[in-house]
This record gives sequence, structure tokens and C-alpha cells, in this order.
Amino acid sequence: MKAILVREFGGPEVLEYAEVERPTPGEGEVLVEVRAAGVNYADAMRRRNRYLALQSLPFIPGSEVAGVVAETGPAVGDVSVGDRVAALVGEGGYAEYALAPARGLIPVPEGLGFDEAAAIPLQGLTAYLVLRDSARLAEGESVLVHAAAGGVGYLAVQMARLLGAGTVVATASTGEKLEVARSLGADVLVDYTEEGWPERVREATGGRGVDVILEMVGGDFPRQNLRCLAPGGRMVVYGSASGERSEVPLFELMRGQQTVSGFWLARYLSEPRLRGRIGEALREILSWLSAGELRLNIGGRYPLSEAARAHADLEGRRTTGKLLLMP
Repeated sequence: MKAILVREFGGPEVLEYAEVERPTPGEGEVLVEVRAAGVNYADAMRRRNRYLALQSLPFIPGSEVAGVVAETGPAVGDVSVGDRVAALVGEGGYAEYALAPARGLIPVPEGLGFDEAAAIPLQGLTAYLVLRDSARLAEGESVLVHAAAGGVGYLAVQMARLLGAGTVVATASTGEKLEVARSLGADVLVDYTEEGWPERVREATGGRGVDVILEMVGGDFPRQNLRCLAPGGRMVVYGSASGERSEVPLFELMRGQQTVSGFWLARYLSEPRLRGRIGEALREILSWLSAGELRLNIGGRYPLSEAARAHADLEGRRTTGKLLLMP
């Protein structure tokens, strides 16, 4: 089969379109014929070996796929060849076929396309669980969503509204992206490339600051975020797109009685006490989609062979919404 292979760590140019052996499903696994594979910042971090877990070489990137079950392994029940599914696969998604755990398969309704389904597993669950579980967003509270036109941000702005947020503040790097955030229901638009953007956030909240901040930039952003976090507010860190280390001033947290927490979706998949939340979250997300209350945005579809271009566009902030590779 064709796949994207990484033999050395580095920039987008290390993504090699290659012929590799088609995998065979083991116990509890299925083989998915991939129709769409999601592209995420986590894939870029793995490519550079800067992810939360160290990456071994060689490997096939890609953590989420949507497609059709092509083969089932031993001890797999309630799954049939031909089933339409989406799945989180850890790695191996940038390929014509990928292995997935049978117990984690997400059925794809007939009315939902594979490209749309590939936008749900990682970014949809992240946006939902960060807001609902980590931030514990309460009705009427204010929320700051960074990179609001990106994959997670696009969904988080809408989900904050659906979960009862009072004021949604969205940041982005261009006027065009800010207009996307406005169309999703954001109340306040802030260009984070401009000096003094935290003051604009505070002004928009009457000087109090926001109750919840979704942080995924890294570098100096966490410190700047604290300048516009309300007393008793919560900041949830779920990524570091800049790849730069961050420092959080602890005394400022004490003074404001604020909380900084981290979110990693892999924990929900590996810990039995959290795994049940995945199904509950997906049911609510799919109900919003079915009711037309949640919009998905496919920002770019690339042939599998052009994975390097997709990564370059993602890291160059030249995209909005969800990026997909189409085998």
C-alpha cells in the first residue's frame, strides 16, 4: 500500500510518499480502508520528535481516520467488513490502510461524509472535553478561544455557545480568520498578532477578564493569557503550536485564585475511568451535527502524496478549519 513514511525527524520535507507493507489486524483490531485522514499539529510535533511521548523511527504519522472496515482480527465482535467508521489510531493514519482498535470505532452515519467524519475524533473530542470536563464551563461564563478559525478552535467557538457560554472571545491572526469566527457566533474578535491584545480582551469583559481560556499556542501566550483571566478563572492547555516552552508565574495564580490545567486526549483513551466519557461526548457531538447546530469546516483536502504541503500550510498558518489527506 501507499503511505507517508518518516525515516528521520525534521520539517515537512521528511514526509516521504512510499510503498510499505499492508498491515494485518491482530486481536481486537480491524483494518480500515482509509478514505480520509486528519492532519493535526500533533502530527507535526511527532514529525519533529517534540510530542508529549517520544517517537521512534521509522513511523507512519496520522492519528485519526475515517473509512470502511476492510478486515477484522481475532476476538472482534459487533464489527463487520464494510462498516463505515471513524477512529483514533495513535499513528499509521497517513496511509491507504490503517489498523484501529475495534472497541474505539465510531460508527459513521450514512448522511455524514468520510471527510466530515475525520474531523470529529481528535479535534471534536478535544474541543468538547476541554470545555466540558477540564474547564468545567458553566452557563453564562465567558470563554477565550485562540486560533478560532483552526481545527479545534472552529469547533470550540460553536461548542462554547451550545454549552451556554455568555461571551465568546475569539482570536486569530488575520481579518479573514476573525470573520470566520464571527460567523460561528463569537462576540468579540481579537487579532493576537497586535500588541496589547490581552487589554482588548479585558476591555471586552468590563475589565474583569474571561472565566475560561483555551490555550494551545505556547511560548509567551500562557503568561499573556493570565493578564486577561478573571479571578477564579481556569486556563486549559491542550497544545503548543509554536513549539516553544512556556512558564507560568505561580504567585499570580495564587493572587487571582486561578487554575491552569493540562489536557491530553490520549489519557481518555488509555485510562478505563475516563474512557467512558468518549462515548458520551461523541453522542452529544453527533446529536448537534444531526440537528444542524454544529458546523464542520474542511479547510483543505490534499492527496496523500502531498502530505508535506499540507504540513507546510498548517505550520505556516495559511489554513482555516480541518485539513485532510485523501488516499
